[in-house]
Amino acid sequence: MGFIADLHIHSRFSRATSRDMSPENIWKWAQLKGIAVVGTGDFTHPGWIEELQEKLEPSDNGLLVLKKKYRAVDVPGSCSADVFFLPSAEISCIYKKGGRTRKVHNLVFAPDLSAAAKINRGLSLLGNLDSDGRPILGIDSRELLKTVLDSSQGSVLVPAHAWTPHFSVFGAASGFDSLEECFEDLNQHIFAIETGLSSDPPMNRRLSALDGINLISNSDAHSPAKIGREANIFDCEISLHSLMKGITTGEGLKGTIEFFPEEGKYHYDGHRACGVCLSPAETVRRNYRCPVCGKRLTMGVMHRVNELADRADGSGSGRKDYYRSLLPLAEIVAEVHNMGVNSRTVGRDYMSLLESLGSEFSVLMDVPPEEIGAAGFPSVAEAVRRMRAGEVALSPGFDGEYGKIKMFGKFQIEEVKGQEMLL
Repeated sequence: MGFIADLHIHSRFSRATSRDMSPENIWKWAQLKGIAVVGTGDFTHPGWIEELQEKLEPSDNGLLVLKKKYRAVDVPGSCSADVFFLPSAEISCIYKKGGRTRKVHNLVFAPDLSAAAKINRGLSLLGNLDSDGRPILGIDSRELLKTVLDSSQGSVLVPAHAWTPHFSVFGAASGFDSLEECFEDLNQHIFAIETGLSSDPPMNRRLSALDGINLISNSDAHSPAKIGREANIFDCEISLHSLMKGITTGEGLKGTIEFFPEEGKYHYDGHRACGVCLSPAETVRRNYRCPVCGKRLTMGVMHRVNELADRADGSGSGRKDYYRSLLPLAEIVAEVHNMGVNSRTVGRDYMSLLESLGSEFSVLMDVPPEEIGAAGFPSVAEAVRRMRAGEVALSPGFDGEYGKIKMFGKFQIEEVKGQEMLL
């Protein structure tokens, strides 16, 4: 039995997050996406954990479920499925170490809400948990890990979006050169890292130091529609035990669903204010300075991987990480129509696809293109075929600007639509 899990999202109590991020909407959108297990996000916030305690209840498999009285009735039957919750939170640690300011985001997974509450009691002695769903604490990441381990047996800490320049364990601006440097003597309790939107497994496996580390991917969603833009594929039963075992040992963790890393907003180097995007080699040639204004460039994930890597590629790791590079279905439909992803037409066709063919991940990964075309979406069928084959045009993201991934060139979409009209 396999299932998909997205274990890093946020609630409406986090800054810059949609008010629609409620337990009810998360439950609904997990089904639309085809996700069986979703993280609660933000259990450190007093208001959110109180709401979780009110609306969720334990299930027989050790995870949590939404109580029946809160379940919506507007989920298409083609997508209707069980959804389970795992208590999760992201914590921003900002502190001085080794003569530098460090800014590291870490994920915490707890086995239940009681364990989450114990962790909160320990963290409340170290900083303010009320101000944000993703609290900013002035504590060392090692100290956070120790607090988690001391507070709750069975809880796990995973470095979040491990390569993001400004807020991650390997970040070029304020991170470390190794997990050992960050977590010191407690490093043996780090079993996995989150790849983030701007890197994929082959990039991570260029570091031999990560050979014993499992790779997970999650959406870091701030709105319901973004849930599942990255996720994990498990090949085991749906249970708390199997889920935690997969994260910590890799057993049952089949692989990940990834962005094309070029779409991530920190893949290449650059300076957004000047519209400058450079490859790592170009950055070195320009002495790390913006060719327009002369300011220092933001070093991207690819550059940072090149800095720390001791392999030309990831094939020497001995690990064959399964992963799928996908685009969100709404983005595919938006390209077909040459419209914004939030347009009414895109939303209408998105829901029509789900009602006809099943969840978003089913459409993206499993449904044959011929069936997508037969459902009335031949252009989408061709786009999905190209995406699966990696036949895409890539414009890398940089300095906080998302990259652009296109399935069709300037005139190709008109040609495809013209062929449709002849059918």
